[in-house]
Amino acid sequence: MERPVRVRFAPSPTGPLHIGGVRTALYNYLFARRHGGTMILRIEDTDSQRFVPGAEEYILESLRWCGIGIDEGVGVGGPHAPYRQSERREIYLRYALQLVEAGWAYYAFDTAEELDALRREAEARGEAFAYNHAVRGRLATSLALPAEEVKARIDRGDQWVIRFKMPVDEVVKMDDLIRGHVEVNTSTLDDKVLYKSADALPTYHLANIVDDHLMEISHVIRGEEWLPSLPLHYLLYRAFGWESSQPAFAHLPLLLKPTGGGKLSKRDGDKMGFPVFPLFWTSPATGETARGYREDGYFPEAFINMLALLGWNPGTEQELFSMQELIDNFSLERVSKSGARFQPDKAKWFNAQYMHRKTDAELAAVCQPILREHGIEVPDEAAGRAAGIMKERAQLITDLWDLISYFFVAPAEYEEKQTRKYWKGQNPAILAELRGVLAGIDDFSKENTERIVHGWIDEKGYGMGQVMNTLRLALVGAGKGPGMYDVTEFIGREECLRRIDRLLKNLKPAE
Repeated sequence: MERPVRVRFAPSPTGPLHIGGVRTALYNYLFARRHGGTMILRIEDTDSQRFVPGAEEYILESLRWCGIGIDEGVGVGGPHAPYRQSERREIYLRYALQLVEAGWAYYAFDTAEELDALRREAEARGEAFAYNHAVRGRLATSLALPAEEVKARIDRGDQWVIRFKMPVDEVVKMDDLIRGHVEVNTSTLDDKVLYKSADALPTYHLANIVDDHLMEISHVIRGEEWLPSLPLHYLLYRAFGWESSQPAFAHLPLLLKPTGGGKLSKRDGDKMGFPVFPLFWTSPATGETARGYREDGYFPEAFINMLALLGWNPGTEQELFSMQELIDNFSLERVSKSGARFQPDKAKWFNAQYMHRKTDAELAAVCQPILREHGIEVPDEAAGRAAGIMKERAQLITDLWDLISYFFVAPAEYEEKQTRKYWKGQNPAILAELRGVLAGIDDFSKENTERIVHGWIDEKGYGMGQVMNTLRLALVGAGKGPGMYDVTEFIGREECLRRIDRLLKNLKPAE
């Protein structure tokens, strides 16, 4: 009988969630939904030294904003609670001791100072120090010390760690759903620490394996930085006798800098002007801030669409996918082995595509907070209509105010370049004449106003650009903005006349 699909996203709360982490969560989510499985959120907070207050809440809010649903885990609960590793600490010691008793692990009493001295000695010989089979039998370990001394040291409270006893000269054969078959000789590996008495907490390696087993995880989909740990994890499953229930592994490619060389970092974003985190973040320790895609004006669905295609290829020319379409098409077989280069301009392109496809009602929902921020209260219909008129010119939500402000706010000042160019000669008199034409129009629809004004311009023999740019100065105050008849229809006849009167009254024409 085929095993139920159960995947987990297991971040550490050590700071804001990098978009590489969001992509890992997304691929787990898509895989779970594609196979009718369960998506679990586990918080791996065993590294008390690197714990950052607020980071867990940031992770949860990021997943909510992205639309990545959690079926079981932190914030939801479930049959394998608790889902924070710091709340499961009594579980791990039991399993660590089980490995010691079975001969798969041992106690080590070396101090940090002693280990530093060993590293320096190795460096002096031109070698790299490794805690492995070559040294473990002659250091302060339960493999070298008499059993009574080991017990005495533990009883009197000496600090100790439990290390995995790596087999000597054995080839570990492994399979990865993305990278294929991999083989590693254990002689190249060291004896990793599994548990530390100092804080009564396990390291990632032990907690990860124990929790994945107890939570019945079927597939481990994680970043390629964990690939070097795979031999140890395979051996831990063997040591516990859990080989028959061992999950399948898939290691995702890195997200690379826009230049292609190396892993994408916050420094790259700061330098080139784009976020590398889903939401804005302020460090509680230093006050340092980091930009977020949400606050920079991205739609969550555009952000997710962009992220999904960084490392996964649908095998078609299609680029725009709803979440359901991603679920229907996603497979690990189409995930690349090589790193995916992040392209900031492509991220904006994706957002623009979603902006252009939004209905006026959808745009009203994102536009209203912006208008209220500027003290403007209007019905949803007006907010959505204004954004709908200008959406083809927008890439980001944050572009909208500059594009639609003219619909709601009369110009308080007039652009100098536009004023010098058009507020001179006959133009003020022509605008006063145009005011009379507009005042006589009852049907102020875009089409009717355009027909009448253009007929009047032709009749008078005025230049079209001359008239329309002077009108733009009156209604918008600058040489940019919406189409003129979009503005006249939206603001209505009385507001058009008020704005023209204001210019005629308050701005002296150029000599």
